[in-house]
Amino acid sequence: MKSEIVITPRYSETDQMGIIYHANYFPWFEMGRTDLLAKIGFAYKSIEDMGILFPLTEGNCKYKIAAKYDEDVRLVTKFGMLKGTKARFDYEVYRVSDDVCLATGFTEHGFVDKNLKPVRLRRDYKDLWDAMESSYKESIE
Repeated sequence: MKSEIVITPRYSETDQMGIIYHANYFPWFEMGRTDLLAKIGFAYKSIEDMGILFPLTEGNCKYKIAAKYDEDVRLVTKFGMLKGTKARFDYEVYRVSDDVCLATGFTEHGFVDKNLKPVRLRRDYKDLWDAMESSYKESIE
């Protein structure tokens, strides 16, 4: 399973050249991640209510072509890795008008409790793990 959302870049996300400022891709990635988790049946809020947090451990974005103000983009998000106490989400950003890939990226997240101790989802939160694993397996087929 993957998430696909359309984003209309806002003027406040641009630099003086009308190009989306590079750091603004990461809030978009968060939007995609949130949507993907909801699609597998676990809204971010419900995961936090279970006492699980997903702190960012690594992030990357490769910028290929500038995204610009008021040009809709399509963000595709899927699981790129799932193991033990962490997951990686992979992202692709496309311009809607011509389906050209503008950027690719990933974020890696650990699974911890509110005391920042690692959590083993497979053992302690089987329903969540199974939903994430099913989505991951589908994304690599």
